[in-house]
Amino acid sequence: MRDIDDEVRQIKKEIVESRGLIIKTNNLVNALGADIKSIAKRQAGYERRLNWNSGVAIAVIGAISFAGLKLYFDAQTGGMRSEMSAAETSVEELRNDLSDEVRRASDRATAAAKATRYYDLIRARKRVEVVREYPAMSKEALSPAEAAVFRDFEQRFRQDLSLEAYQKGLALVEGKKYAEAIKRFEEATELHPDGSHIPAVKHSLALSLRKEKRSAEALILAQQVADQTTDSALQPDGWWLVALCARDDDDLDTARDALKILIKKWPRSALSRDARPLLREVTREAYLGKKATMAVPPSAP
Repeated sequence: MRDIDDEVRQIKKEIVESRGLIIKTNNLVNALGADIKSIAKRQAGYERRLNWNSGVAIAVIGAISFAGLKLYFDAQTGGMRSEMSAAETSVEELRNDLSDEVRRASDRATAAAKATRYYDLIRARKRVEVVREYPAMSKEALSPAEAAVFRDFEQRFRQDLSLEAYQKGLALVEGKKYAEAIKRFEEATELHPDGSHIPAVKHSLALSLRKEKRSAEALILAQQVADQTTDSALQPDGWWLVALCARDDDDLDTARDALKILIKKWPRSALSRDARPLLREVTREAYLGKKATMAVPPSAP
């Protein structure tokens, strides 16, 4: 009996231990299930976050790719536009160059025809026409050689015409036609103002003006003749004429100064011999003029 009781107790003990073990096992299983559920929840959250992050990453990458493609496309488009603009500019420049070249060729052809006609005038020695048409001819598209040749001929013909007008003026002076002579002398001066004969022309013009009672105008020209250095032989005549014209206008101080210069610089010239008595006379006139002025009583207020 005792053995049976011991076995029963042993069985009960094992049953209790088995129940405790079952309870522990159940608790462990429950805890493991809870852990598995927690892990599953965390895994699900992680997967959701991963999916969200992946979506965001894909969106960001897509946006960046789109922006990059747009920038690349804009750069390519801008480059093509720049190339097209440069090409259009080059085409426009070429068109302008072509237009300019056509115009220059046309101008050159026109200038060549005019140059031929102008050269025919030179060969025919039509000096008046050559001089008259030179200003317009000089504006044409001439070659440097043509321009130089035409300029030389124009200057030469100007000098010839100026000398011719001067000679005509001298002939008119001999005929005492001073008014007409003045026109010829002025024409000679206008045609070639820098010619070596111009001092003589101005001297003759001044003499003719004095004959026409235009001493004030003659005085200006006489002073130019006296001051010029192109024809130094005419300087004494210039000072002599300055004195005469100044005396005509009652400018006795200028007349005396001119006579003094003439006598001082050219003491042995024939004009100096005439200048000395004239200087005394002018000095006397100046003295008498001042004396007469001093003798006039002041006017009453």
